[in-house]
Amino acid sequence: MAFAPMGPEASFFEVLDQHRASLLAALRRGGGEPAGRGTRLASRFEDSVGLQMASHCTTRKIKSDSLKSVKKFALILKILSMIYKLVQSNTYATKRDLYYTDSQLFGNQTVVDNIINDISCMLKMPRISLHILSTSKGLIAGNLRYLEEDGTRVHCTCGSTAVAVPSNIQGIRNLITDAKFLLIVEKDATFQRLLDDSFCNRMSPCIMVTGKGVPDLNTRLLVKKLWDTFHIPVFALVDADPHGIEIMCIYKYGSLAMSFEAHNLTVPAIRWLGLLPSDIKRLNIPRDTLIPLTKQDQMKLESVLKRPYVTCQPFWRKEMEIMADSKLKAEIQALTFLSSDYLSRVYLPNKLKFGGWI
Repeated sequence: MAFAPMGPEASFFEVLDQHRASLLAALRRGGGEPAGRGTRLASRFEDSVGLQMASHCTTRKIKSDSLKSVKKFALILKILSMIYKLVQSNTYATKRDLYYTDSQLFGNQTVVDNIINDISCMLKMPRISLHILSTSKGLIAGNLRYLEEDGTRVHCTCGSTAVAVPSNIQGIRNLITDAKFLLIVEKDATFQRLLDDSFCNRMSPCIMVTGKGVPDLNTRLLVKKLWDTFHIPVFALVDADPHGIEIMCIYKYGSLAMSFEAHNLTVPAIRWLGLLPSDIKRLNIPRDTLIPLTKQDQMKLESVLKRPYVTCQPFWRKEMEIMADSKLKAEIQALTFLSSDYLSRVYLPNKLKFGGWI
């Protein structure tokens, strides 16, 4: 089904189409498709899946007859009973809903969150299978239509208004798009600026998603579902700093905290579109628009460089080494020095047209 409005001429997308063809070829070879389900081995890394649970990881025992763990044991049983009722009645609840059923008993939201993660990991089942929903904070825009679980028709547009990411990603169906690519935008401010600059209109057909910083579970599930359904190129636009790289890695390779759900959340096919540390020098961005790396930034960068997935990403490593050597970071907004709409009218179109991703 065709979508309006019309974007660039077909020739603009030649390199993108070639990239998609290579992704599809990798899938056919089995090199880019997530491995089958089975025992999930939280520090083991597999380049087609991401971070997964390790068989030798530390485990905890919680006993009903131990004073140290009796309260935790009781809370787990309490939440298990609530999950049982949800499944039996085929209804859903958010983690926040569960917390407010007895906020005095739980004490704080983190207690509930951690127990749900423990139960999900113990049962080797994603949260949605436990009928527990996460609150969505992400947004989506562009050439996409779908039906929500209750039959609501959602038509994302290329205009200035985005649609909230659904709270039940598993329940959406009849997804339709002719998008050439999916762009993950780290920050809400950058996402909104691209919408205001009519980036989606001019690059149509495309889809844009933001998790507004560190992505929530539903935004990650949506990106994964779009990749599994359409296998279109997926790109990340993040700040050239350790925090931005960390966020991109969460989408691409997952996180230790959610390693038991790696198969449902990660998209190893994601490519780093920008802002690359090498772009800063290439575009002659003035030094006074850059920000010195803090001690915490340097520690984060060193940590990322030591991660197993960086060893299979030499171009990523090179970019991070450029950042480490310069001891400087840059926000995407630094591009406004060149012109107020440089990001949407020059930087991203050129990157997409000529294959400026790694």
